[in-house]
Amino acid sequence: MSLNLRIKEIINYISSFFTKKNMSTFVSHPVPGKYILVTGGAGYIGSHTVLELCRNGHNVVVVDNLCNSVEDSLKRVEIISGKGVPFYFCDVRDKEELNKVFDKYDFWAVIHFAGLKSVFESCQYPERYMNNNVEGTRILIECMAEHNVHNIVFSSSATLYGNPKTMDPLTEDCELGPINPYGESKLKAEQVITEKFKEYEDGQACLLRYFNPIGADVTGLIGENPKDIPNNLLPYVCQTLVGKREILSVYGNDYPTRDGTGVRDYVHVVDLADGHLAALEKLRENEENRKGAKAPVNERVLIYNMGTGTGFSVLEVIDSMNKASGKTVPYKIVDRRKGDAAQVVACPAKANKELKWYTRYSISEMCADAWRWQSQNPDGYDNPSQKVLDLLEKFKKEHAVSQ
Repeated sequence: MSLNLRIKEIINYISSFFTKKNMSTFVSHPVPGKYILVTGGAGYIGSHTVLELCRNGHNVVVVDNLCNSVEDSLKRVEIISGKGVPFYFCDVRDKEELNKVFDKYDFWAVIHFAGLKSVFESCQYPERYMNNNVEGTRILIECMAEHNVHNIVFSSSATLYGNPKTMDPLTEDCELGPINPYGESKLKAEQVITEKFKEYEDGQACLLRYFNPIGADVTGLIGENPKDIPNNLLPYVCQTLVGKREILSVYGNDYPTRDGTGVRDYVHVVDLADGHLAALEKLRENEENRKGAKAPVNERVLIYNMGTGTGFSVLEVIDSMNKASGKTVPYKIVDRRKGDAAQVVACPAKANKELKWYTRYSISEMCADAWRWQSQNPDGYDNPSQKVLDLLEKFKKEHAVSQ
């Protein structure tokens, strides 16, 4: 990196702390008498989105095969929100069981989280990822069409962009080139939706390409709960801080970035959950405005990058976690991982404009919320601490009084 580019990067980084933040202006409108189906709704992003849907008055049904999640997350969502969430243990590839859920409820939209998401695991089991993420999406779309459900918000990924050729923020028009089976499976799932909706002319979709979701709900009662060794930075840092992991490996400190470590765009999971509500509202408005008129598929399948537009390095995240926890993250510098990019940051301008959605949370708030979850729940949803039990009881009493 040239000296001028490095200076520009540092100036942009510093100015991000002083720029006045825009606020989301979308309003989430529940559709009376209708339901939203959330696949994979017991997972990390899914459970936070279900909670925000409940807080905004939507009727929600969840299907999940619990391969990387637990039903306790939804039980806590019900307690926090005071709203029931029907749950069905179901794999979206099981069309017979999925049809039973579609037969039982009048859905107006689907939010599709269900899928495998480990880059490392996908390299070991590529066929498993293609079958789960691509075939599961195909079957879900078929069920939607057969039950006259028009709208879907799809959980996609910035891994579709592969290893960017430049360090500029990524727009939705940037070249796609996934470099692992996980990214390939997400790209193929996007293509399945687009191709199916060429035939299913009432179908509408928002394809949301996530960058790096972190944090947790402010209550500290739900959060990221990986069943095995975490694949992402923040849960590994958190587990290191509570003694579940010995030391954090930082892969490379010789990148052309501010401090030599990789830079990523981290987005608070609650901001991301709100982005799904904004996407639903966009689909609802578009359907209402068309009044039954046909539209080409490129007007019905919309793509958005979901990030903050600001990147933080690995060492900056570690520093923020140190401050949030009052502890020190033990780490060591090791060799770069093959395929890791120096910097991957979103350009969220399209989502800002068209979805009226903006992120609210700073990196320090993201880390504080992540630490609140981890410190209150060192074993995830197992063995809840007395503080967690007291908080859950408090919510139960508050909802009992208000009813």
